[in-house]
Amino acid sequence: MTQIRTERLLLRPAKPYDLEAFHTILSDARATAYWSTPPHTDIAETESWLAAMLAIDPAKGEDFAIELDGRVIGKVGLFEFPEIGFILHPDFWGRGFAREALEVVLARGFAVHALDHVIADVDPRNAASLGLLARLGFHETARAQRTWQVDGEWCDSVYLKLDAPR
Repeated sequence: MTQIRTERLLLRPAKPYDLEAFHTILSDARATAYWSTPPHTDIAETESWLAAMLAIDPAKGEDFAIELDGRVIGKVGLFEFPEIGFILHPDFWGRGFAREALEVVLARGFAVHALDHVIADVDPRNAASLGLLARLGFHETARAQRTWQVDGEWCDSVYLKLDAPR
């Protein structure tokens, strides 16, 4: 899979040696507050998650580790075309890294994979992600209640869509 360099970041395929970095992110309750699973309490959970990320069929999706100055700070990708997903360690929130990573992944999805649109499923309480996706041009298409159950709590969804540039 391709590596993508931005002004500050390297987006690259994840590797097995990224396990500790991803566990640090996925075990952080702040990072996973609106994620589809509760914080990982055991490294085996992260190992299974990483194995699934590594096993993505390139014809069906692609995920990237986000690296800053040699440190993995998150992941971004179209893990299953055309759905986008991302997570960053909270130490790196609010500095434009998610936007920088998303912009190039979206451009790649439209140019290289010829997607005609990209979708996102966001917890309505996740104002930061909803705002970021709106600034990138996503628009709301629907809302649904009780779509995800995470750690015994039902969560709702806001569905978003970004059409390919014309």
